[in-house]
Formats: sequence, C-alpha cells, structure tokens
Amino acid sequence: MQVLEIFNEITKIPRPSKHEEQMNAWLRQFAKDHNLICESYPIHEGATTANIIIRVPATSGYEDREGVILQAHQDMVCEKDSGVEHDFMRDPIQTYEKDGWLHANGTTLGADNGIGVAMALAAALSDAPHPALELLFTTDEETGLTGAHCLPDGVLQGKRLINLDNEDDGQICMGCAGGIDTLARLYYTPEKAEAGFAARISVSGLQGGHSGEDINKNRANANKILTRILFGLLKEIPQLRLAQIDGGNLRNAIAREAKAVVIVPMKDKEQLRVQFNVVTSVIEQEIRRFEPDMKIELESCADELFDAVLPAAVAERLLLSLIACPHGVFAMSPDIEGLVQTSTNLASVKMKEDERGNYVEINTSQRSSVESEKHYLKDMVECALRLSGAEVSHGDGYPGWKPNPSSALLQVVKDSWYEVTGKDAQVVAIHAGLECGLFLEKYSHLDMVAFGPQMRDVHSPAERLNLASTERTYRWLLKTLEKL
Repeated sequence: MQVLEIFNEITKIPRPSKHEEQMNAWLRQFAKDHNLICESYPIHEGATTANIIIRVPATSGYEDREGVILQAHQDMVCEKDSGVEHDFMRDPIQTYEKDGWLHANGTTLGADNGIGVAMALAAALSDAPHPALELLFTTDEETGLTGAHCLPDGVLQGKRLINLDNEDDGQICMGCAGGIDTLARLYYTPEKAEAGFAARISVSGLQGGHSGEDINKNRANANKILTRILFGLLKEIPQLRLAQIDGGNLRNAIAREAKAVVIVPMKDKEQLRVQFNVVTSVIEQEIRRFEPDMKIELESCADELFDAVLPAAVAERLLLSLIACPHGVFAMSPDIEGLVQTSTNLASVKMKEDERGNYVEINTSQRSSVESEKHYLKDMVECALRLSGAEVSHGDGYPGWKPNPSSALLQVVKDSWYEVTGKDAQVVAIHAGLECGLFLEKYSHLDMVAFGPQMRDVHSPAERLNLASTERTYRWLLKTLEKL
C-alpha cells in the first residue's frame, strides 16, 4: 500500500518538535518530484522551520467541485526507553511488524502524525477521483501548536478541512479540548553536601501515554510517585538532603520514569531502607493492578559524585508543592458520557542552570473543553507551585474546538465509512488537543472533522499502528474525497 511506503520514508527523517527542517526539505522535494505547487510559510521571520502547503489539482470531472484541505502535523513526540541508544536529531526510527501492528524498537513510532502526512500525500498521488486538494502540514504541533498559531490569514482557499490526527478506527472527531501550559522555576543556591550515605531512588516501567487521551486510564505518573516517596522519607528522616531530581520529559506525555538522589547521615542508612520499603509497599498495593511492570528501586551510589544539595528549606518547599500540585482528571463532561472535560498533567521535573544560577524546572499542562475551567485549573497549579517560592508563567494556550453535529462534512464522512465497511461510524469529541480550534480563529467559515487509523500508546515507546485499520482508513479517505 502506497501509504505505508510513504510512511516508511517519513520514519527515516528526523523531525522532533521545533526541528522539522529535514521534513520541510523532504516535503518540498516530494512536491517538486511530482510537479505539485509547494508553498512554505515560516513560523516567524528568520525561522528555520515552516508550515508547508502542497496544492493538488482536481482530477478530471471534479474541477468545479469545492476544494478540500487535508491537514496533518510534521513533528513527532520523541520518547525512548531507558538504555536505548537513539539520537532523534539524526537517527531513523527502526520499525518492525508484529501481530498486525507496526512498532518501533524502543522509541516512539511517529505515526502520530506521520501516518496522517503519508495518507494525505498518497491521496494526492492516487488515481481516485477528488476535488482540488490543499495539503497543509503544520510544524511544532506537539509542543505548542506553533504552526497552527502562526498560520497566516488568507493562505487557505478551501472551506472544508479533514484533520488526519485521530487515533481510533472508524471514529470521527467533531470537537476537542483547549489547553494551556504552566512552567515554574525554583531558583536556589546549592549547598555543599556533608558526608553520608547516598542513594538513588528510581521509578520506572510505567505505561505513560498521551496526557489527554490516556489521562483517565489509571496510568500512574512517575513524578507523583517519586515525590510521594521523598516526602514520606523526609517526614521520618528530617536530615535527608536532596541532591538530584529528574522526572518525565514532555508536557503532553504522562511521566513514565523519574529518579532522585538523596543523602542521609550514615546513622540513618538502615532507617532509610526501612522507611523506603514501608512507603513503596503502600504505593504498590494501590496501583500495581494498573501498572504491572512498575519498578521502584533504591540503590546506593557514590556520595562523592553528589557534592552539592538543595538547601533543606528549598527541598522541603519543593516537595510540598509537588505533592499539592494536582495531576489527573479534574472534571468529566456532563453532556458527553465518558468524555474527560478538564484535566492536568504534572509532566516533568528537571534540575537546570542558567545565567541566574541553579533552578528546578517544573512543567505542567492543563486541558479543558470549558475555557473557564481550564483557567481555574491553571490558577490552581500556579498557586501550588508558587507556594514553593517558584516563579510561575503560562503559555499562550489554545482554544477548544466546539462540536458541530449538523456539519455537512460530518454527514459525508459518516456515509463514506458506512459504504467502505458496512458499519456506522462513531462520532465523538475528544480530550486531546487538535489544531482545529486555532484554524477556526482565523478561518471561521471552516467545516471540519478529524479521523485517522487506530493507534495505541502514542507519546510512549509502546506506540503502535494497526495495519488493517490503516488500509481501511485510507479507503475511507479516498471514498470521502470522491463523494465530495
């Protein structure tokens, strides 16, 4: 199938968020090789990455039909299992097939949203009938929807848009949540560590996943588990000092791994081990059924490698704030059964340094289909983090996409799925963030839907793409374009 051939080429192209230069170049060359018009729209003056629009003429007999925009994003979430050697800036994704699914070797697959790009390009090359197409490939969707934010007015000509960034077989999305990120920086002056027993505490083996689609699936957050352990230890061993903390990676992924290094006086060595076992046994009883592969470990490490620690008062305030900082589902929709309305993700905790000095950086992201709740939860997170003494800021955020059940495009897409499969499509709104809300801000006339093939565990190294669903979804897309 041509879709998978194109996707295989895309997996060879490094394309982390904010670094889609090679993907930009590949798309421009693709358009040139197939005699298609290609337009490039840098996200800001002097930027090295750009939104790409490829214009495809209508097939014979469809020249008078209204055009259609096919949209996907170029970037991918870059996550890998610990111990896997992979440079996302240089290395191709290594893939393999198993039991009808396409996987990657220890990394994210990038089917989110490379398979959407591949489907749009395959449709452009197909002999199947279609109206004029605008293939819109945005940049930096995963870390801020920057491309959609920066898309200029007036460059889109069509009035109907199909977003190819959904992840369930036979499902049509007609609305999504809005979101906003919150960043905290807690500056401190390191103190010299006193001699003692140094131990590394690590949490690993969690499922992780998408911070929107998977937030209601009882998946544990490594940052919350680690800080709960550290807080429990500190209550029993007040002399405990925090030398290192590092958890999670991406704002839109549930943290799968976290670790910390603590130093205690030698006299407290055994108490540390005993209290660690007490705290972790309780945690394991609570969540083992949801996280069967979870590992919580304590191992000694050379204390001379950690000659500096956070001031005791700073470390205590940090742990208090992280314990208080909410994570998970905040509210369910009263209108759509099973839909998460509002949630937050404690995404990452990192120790960093800049010209001002040392600091702990905390990243969170909030989502909601209700704007007022989104901002209330953002303020709640800010309050919890400010209690540590941290400086807190927020991103620009992005709006939700209000469902339109009377959409004419929606009806065509539903009919097309039935013609392809003989089954009724599922119509939903989702808790993940799509770019459609931002498109509506500049192109308020757009009639939009989103669909795509079945994927599982996106934003984690367990990400996989169902091959049979990919074939069905591509036929669905072609049938939709024919009917339009």
